[in-house]
Amino acid sequence: MSDRKVKKDETNKEIINMSEAAGILDRFVGDVSKKSATKQILIGAGSGWATGYITMKVGKMAAIAVGGGIILLQVANQQGYIQIDWNKINKKVDKVTDKVEEAVTGQGPSWADKAERFVDRKLNQAEDALKKKSKKAHKWYTNLIGDDTGCKINDLHIFVCAFVAGVALGIGTA
Repeated sequence: MSDRKVKKDETNKEIINMSEAAGILDRFVGDVSKKSATKQILIGAGSGWATGYITMKVGKMAAIAVGGGIILLQVANQQGYIQIDWNKINKKVDKVTDKVEEAVTGQGPSWADKAERFVDRKLNQAEDALKKKSKKAHKWYTNLIGDDTGCKINDLHIFVCAFVAGVALGIGTA
């Protein structure tokens, strides 16, 4: 037998098996409109429950997969495993926005609109840079004194006090 004939036979067997399953379902459900009201309610409720249950399971898996993927990408970005070139993304978004605006209004954005977007983006970059510098300074300051509410004794403070006391003792005994 050729491979083509074997594949055709397998496909025919699958179709027959599927038609048998449909026949079983048809025998069980039949023409629902001819059944009693009780059977119609039971069949409707059962099939609705099964559909809802399957939908919830598949929906949860899809939500977990998509949400987990987004979270993993964000964590990888934060940890430095991946680097996102926001300038490149913004340029592509601007091109798409320009095309959509041209398709909707019939004319592209004016030079003033483009200049406004450019200045806005540069201001956002400057703001982000200042925030990073501020966070670094704040982190250094809080590491030195403890926290924002006031000085809390830590290992550095004990070392500095012991060092100053040692210097004072050395000077006093010399």
